[in-house]
Amino acid sequence: MSMLQEYRQIEERIRELSQRLESLSNDEKLKKEIEFEKQLRDLMAQYGKSPREVAAILEPENKASAKAPRTAGGKRARKVKQYKNPNTGEVIETKGGNHKTLKAWKEQYGAEKVESWMSIVG
Repeated sequence: MSMLQEYRQIEERIRELSQRLESLSNDEKLKKEIEFEKQLRDLMAQYGKSPREVAAILEPENKASAKAPRTAGGKRARKVKQYKNPNTGEVIETKGGNHKTLKAWKEQYGAEKVESWMSIVG
């Protein structure tokens, strides 16, 4: 494409966008929305509130979900597992299988037996 063609295409696009902007600026619905936003922002400034605080006031049920702790990558949080060794009475709590004592027990007693000692705490 020559530079002259590109220039004319851009010129035409600017003309189209200018016409669209002109039609929007004369739209009563848009004028009302702009006025509403201005008044709302003035009111929020008067009371020292942020948009997030206003949303929490208007929809408090969403506030709890917005403040819920997020885990990395959207994965669900692991549950705490408690293992109690019936031979020694020793108790360990872990969220994963990468626990030094738990690995030692699995080597000593076998994975199936150690897993039978497990109970979910939370």
